[in-house]
Amino acid sequence: MTTTNIIVAFSRAEDARNIRNILVRNGFNVVAVCSSGAQTISSLDGLSGGIVVCGYRFADMLYSDVRENLSPGFEMLLIASASKVGGEVPEGITWLPMPLIVQRLLDVLGHMSDVYAQRKKIQRQKPAGRSQAELQTIARAKELLMERNGMTESEAHRYIQKCSMDSGSNMVETARKLISLIQ
Repeated sequence: MTTTNIIVAFSRAEDARNIRNILVRNGFNVVAVCSSGAQTISSLDGLSGGIVVCGYRFADMLYSDVRENLSPGFEMLLIASASKVGGEVPEGITWLPMPLIVQRLLDVLGHMSDVYAQRKKIQRQKPAGRSQAELQTIARAKELLMERNGMTESEAHRYIQKCSMDSGSNMVETARKLISLIQ
């Protein structure tokens, strides 16, 4: 079903194993089962992101302490009674009330996994940012085009873009070629 890394963390090891078993049977990728907050935080090492499914309280800390230690690539699904949550769930945390309804857990986790996968896909498709040196090279090529050909900044930018597309090279390489030709 999904390749999203899922960490299951509950103070009672039996609860954690039961949730893990439900998730694994339904195609989720459970990478760790934890029974303490410290163990949960430790299991994040080496993972670039995923979802932590956890209870409200551990012997060593609360879910909020775990949340503070999550890397930006992680989401949290909190499973706790309404009385413990107090009616307000902190921003960035998805909450399911107790008693737990298995189908609701699967639906919510499936949706969270889909959103996570979509976000990762968008991040992979974003072009890598240019370094300061590369930006300066493009700016220098624009300056030369503006001085030599009387272009505006946007015209020079479009010209470099068009040359880049026509030649099949990136804008930085095209800017370098233009600089060498003009100077």
